[in-house]
Amino acid sequence: MHITKPFDIGHALDHGPFSRTQKTMYLLAALAMILDGFDGQMIGFAIPALIKEWGVTRDAFSVAVASGLFGMTIGGIFSGLLGDRIGRRIVLVTSVFVFGACTFLIGFSNDLHTVAIIRFFAGLGIGAALPSASALTAEYTPQRFRTVAVTTTIICYPLGGMLAGLFASQILPSLGWRYLFWAGGLLPAAYAVLLYFTLCESPRYLSRKAARWPELRRLLDRMRHPVPHDAVFIDSKEQGMVKRPGFSALFTEGRARDTLSVCVCFFMTLLSIYSAFSWLPSMLTTEGLQPSQASLGLTAYNLGGVVGATICAVAITRFGSRWPMIFFCSLAALSALLLKTIDITQHTQAFLLGLGVHGMFTNAVQCTTYALCAHLYPTEMRVTGISAALTVGRLGAILSSFVGAGVITAGGSAAYLNLLGFSMLVSLAALACVKNHIPGSLK
Repeated sequence: MHITKPFDIGHALDHGPFSRTQKTMYLLAALAMILDGFDGQMIGFAIPALIKEWGVTRDAFSVAVASGLFGMTIGGIFSGLLGDRIGRRIVLVTSVFVFGACTFLIGFSNDLHTVAIIRFFAGLGIGAALPSASALTAEYTPQRFRTVAVTTTIICYPLGGMLAGLFASQILPSLGWRYLFWAGGLLPAAYAVLLYFTLCESPRYLSRKAARWPELRRLLDRMRHPVPHDAVFIDSKEQGMVKRPGFSALFTEGRARDTLSVCVCFFMTLLSIYSAFSWLPSMLTTEGLQPSQASLGLTAYNLGGVVGATICAVAITRFGSRWPMIFFCSLAALSALLLKTIDITQHTQAFLLGLGVHGMFTNAVQCTTYALCAHLYPTEMRVTGISAALTVGRLGAILSSFVGAGVITAGGSAAYLNLLGFSMLVSLAALACVKNHIPGSLK
């Protein structure tokens, strides 16, 4: 009698080779995040031009900014529920197409009311993409590369913002803000079509759907894991870990403390980061800089984030996540407060460099928090866990749309930098409370 030995999908993925197919899926998810960041931050670059053309106040844009962030919050909630039920692939493909199409439509707007409505629907796609992309990356990458892979995928969001800044500095003076949105919308819409034909579903997700095991066998063969046609798939590491998937599971079996801590961390870091994404160019123009210089300020912030998150991810791989994340969070708070000592108009280059340094530390914390979430939760609830923490974080981002404008109007750059700095101090306290940090290779 022939007895097929069960195939341990978790062990194969965690400790097996990092094949070309796996690397391709990782790169596809990363490129989706570049476009996500490109479209997500575009409104911040366009606000100064829209204020000038439409003759409206900075505060009037709070609703338009908040509507996009509210859409991201709703998108993040539903991407978690859907991603753990119907798969990561279809959620990611759909979200990229939605935010691309909606960004393109913003280019036809003639008033703030229209911008606010379309930004909400664009936000649905922007918010839904992040949890699915990070979960896909985590589930395709061997354990020894996972922290770096997830972090570099999320890094692509500020990288997309950096590219948007460079693009905006060229397009806005010559063609205007409408062309900025038209180009920013067409690129992801076209990429969504490419994703539909090239992106494969997560193998760990497929292993939990017996009806899709033939698809999983073909995928594993491409990943250099050939299995018998009648193989039975198990995941010894995660089997039985979640008896009742859903939001309530995030607070059972000893997860409540870590769930609450990462939610607070997401809330405060996104309050700080979106205060930069949405209002940094506006703050700099208020202080007397030209729009092109203001765009460079946010570009420096994002570029620093790409560098910092990469360094932090490598440090986490070696030392674990607790001390590198706490260290970078401390420097994020300190750098924001030290920027208050630099006169923006007299020492513009030094201030822009300082923004890059602050962005390096702040984005390092925010990007690696996704890797921490991917570590905290098993496959059955990974997208749910990431999206839940991100949803709470989006509330901080929504708050930034009103607080950011308000503090600039009330207290100028000093009050604005206080907001960035003290947000990261609270994040520091939250990270210190996390119990189940990622272990390092030295442990």
